[in-house]
Amino acid sequence: MDIRNYTIVTASYWGFTLTDGALRMLVLLHFHALGYSPVQLAFLFLLYEFCGLVTNLLGGWIGSRVGLKVTLFAGLGAQIVALVALSLVQQHWVVLFSVGYVMAAQALSGVAKDLTKMSAKSAVKLLVPEGEGEATAGRALFKWVAVLTGSKNALKGVGFLAGGVLLEWLGFVMALWVMAGGLLLLLVGGMVSLRQDLGRSKEKVKFTQLFSKSREINLLSLARFFLFGSRDIWFVVGLPVFLKERLGWSFAAVGGFMAAWVIGYGLIQAATPGLLKRGGERAALGWVGMLALVTGALALAVQLDFQVVVMVLVGLAVFGVVFAVNSAVHSHLILAYTDSDKVALNVGFYYMANAGGRLVGTLLSGLLYLWAGLSGCLWASAGFVCAAVVLTARLPREREG
Repeated sequence: MDIRNYTIVTASYWGFTLTDGALRMLVLLHFHALGYSPVQLAFLFLLYEFCGLVTNLLGGWIGSRVGLKVTLFAGLGAQIVALVALSLVQQHWVVLFSVGYVMAAQALSGVAKDLTKMSAKSAVKLLVPEGEGEATAGRALFKWVAVLTGSKNALKGVGFLAGGVLLEWLGFVMALWVMAGGLLLLLVGGMVSLRQDLGRSKEKVKFTQLFSKSREINLLSLARFFLFGSRDIWFVVGLPVFLKERLGWSFAAVGGFMAAWVIGYGLIQAATPGLLKRGGERAALGWVGMLALVTGALALAVQLDFQVVVMVLVGLAVFGVVFAVNSAVHSHLILAYTDSDKVALNVGFYYMANAGGRLVGTLLSGLLYLWAGLSGCLWASAGFVCAAVVLTARLPREREG
């Protein structure tokens, strides 16, 4: 295991993730306080998710041609520009122009996020040694990708908390400048430290190869679309607006709860290799089936108005645990399904599906909360999980590394 370069890549991903989580809370809570509706809030994130979808597709192709080092640091640089651009928003702007401007800045942040994520997760495949036997190498890959992904999500939760706190302490503009400055220091340090080129394909990758995937990669990618859509349907707009409007929580309290959820989710994700004996297709099917049961039960409880506050807080905590295991198993399978020479290409395609699910989930989160409240978001989430169950059931059964 190349610990030095793994550490550099991970630190870059961590730093970006902190700003990404904080930015989400800053934008959501700041513009909610300015009177934006749930649908308008959802639109603020639509281009963010859409550009993430396109970036994952093209970023994997670009990364295979120029190397993951270039795409990793390009993502960090783009996030700095996005943060500075958002700090220029003025309250006296008309709503339509303001929404459009924020959507454009968020679009750049979406490009940054998925360039960084695709680069970091692809790099794990290249930094984990393969010459220790198939079973041992498979467990090592499962462990290290879970550590990277789980720690990232835990830090994203810290970012949620930081966003809520910074908004109250420093205000919107100063918080953005502080984050941009910290990320700039990390970018310079990473560029100086990481000298190894990673992920450049030995053969020239044709653009048509972007869509030429194996059956298992196509199925896993589509399952990922529905899996992450099921989370964002209630998570992006529905839950924070519910906590603010229905329960009357403060900005810091909303950010704190969202942070606790994502931190817990990340810790479970990182610990998944130690919790499961196997991380293959059977585990994926069993855990996504469990997620369907949890989501359906939670949606029914909220629909019947049964101890809503307790059910939402406790039920979504259970959802987070089961969802985290699902995500960790998925992240292992996509790397197990691809070879090192095409890792950037295949991981980019896979996370394009992830971004597509988040895009649809984000839009539905605002629309469904406006039309049917949190229960409507949760019923739609349950439907998405059921679709993921059907697709996961069609994966091959021979890989249980």
